[in-house]
Amino acid sequence: MEQENYIESKKRSFLSGLSEDIWAVFIGGLLIAIILAGVFFLDIKFTTPVYQWENGNDLLTKVLTGSNLLLLAVIGIILLFLSSLAVAASGNNIKKYLAGFGIIFILAVFSLVIAGNKSISYYGIEYVVFALLIGLLLSNLFSLPPWLKEAARSEFFIKTGLIILGTSILFTDIIKAGLPGILQSVLVVAAVWFFALWLCRRLKVDDEFGVILASAVSICGVSAAIVASGAIKGDKKKLSYVTTLVLLVAIPMMIVLPWIINKFDISELVGGAWLGGTLDTTASVTAASELVGPAATKAGVIVKFSQNVLIGIAAFLIAAWWVVKKTAATGDHEKPSLKLIWERFPKFVLGFIAASLVFSFLIPIGTGKQVSGNLNSLRTIWFALAFVSIGLEARFLDLFKVQEGRPALAFIGAQIFNIIWTLLWAYLLFGGVLFPPPDIK
Repeated sequence: MEQENYIESKKRSFLSGLSEDIWAVFIGGLLIAIILAGVFFLDIKFTTPVYQWENGNDLLTKVLTGSNLLLLAVIGIILLFLSSLAVAASGNNIKKYLAGFGIIFILAVFSLVIAGNKSISYYGIEYVVFALLIGLLLSNLFSLPPWLKEAARSEFFIKTGLIILGTSILFTDIIKAGLPGILQSVLVVAAVWFFALWLCRRLKVDDEFGVILASAVSICGVSAAIVASGAIKGDKKKLSYVTTLVLLVAIPMMIVLPWIINKFDISELVGGAWLGGTLDTTASVTAASELVGPAATKAGVIVKFSQNVLIGIAAFLIAAWWVVKKTAATGDHEKPSLKLIWERFPKFVLGFIAASLVFSFLIPIGTGKQVSGNLNSLRTIWFALAFVSIGLEARFLDLFKVQEGRPALAFIGAQIFNIIWTLLWAYLLFGGVLFPPPDIK
């Protein structure tokens, strides 16, 4: 009996010792494996939920049908079960989480349905905007119950979604853009990151805030902010603040930038590269660039993919730099070790990289295309859950109150620099000035 109790306690201690990053990799990897096994070995054709509609009749006959609602319910139950394993193993209140997850899932689906309207999607306003606004309205107009706050786990949801996103970041696609795409990504990310950090310091914003903010502006928005925060073990309130800023600033950019491209007859390749380098999510790049043209969409997505690949490199460099900085600040003369850097490194990034490598080099192209729709659908739901949670965790007035609004001012200033700097390099690299325009088909 004592032996059984000992074994059981060891199991519990092992599970409770698993970090949120490891759970995200496990759950994301499991979902990828299930979809792959179903298609590759069992020849199963998985169905994806329908969110697109044009009028009231479409809404009733396509979205709110019994089969579609049942499919959404099944997906919700599966995600609830898997995420509950992580919550329970971490010692959190599972009853509160179970109660709150259902509400957040319904709100996430609601944001997807709103964005699925043809008129709304025409203007490039994507679900992340509605998910954030729904969460912000609830958190700022009402006093949220503890059980709902318990279920608002934005970091965990988006980390899991990022693992699945890795399946769509193919190195073969990045190579299509050739040297111009890679050069633009490196030049934009490096220059914008350092400028944003410099601006934060000029405005007397602390470096912890500055690193998260600079990573969000320069690389890929919310995802990069979470990676940077994990690398420096940043304050979650500061992370929530930055992610809210990212999404709020993205709304006018998605509308104004395509208008500028069309108004001033900027070429599709240059316009797409500009959008890919400035907008913070692949979905927003796709939605905005589709208002310009097919070549813009391809160029924008490839440039964004090139920046997304830099997540892993950025995570390592930020972790290493932060360890060196902290060592110097504390007067510790011992050299920073790889062990310390590894402790800082956000482990879920390895899952993202692994998924990208597997789908780039091991999975047949045909199989990858077969499962892409299902995986993208799952990733979208995880992200919708995350953005609703971000809204629920944020207080709109904090944007003006935190450090007297200086971080918000720094973010906007850095984003303006990002827009100008990226347009310059998009023109030089994709406009036929320094290199022949890449043949993107």
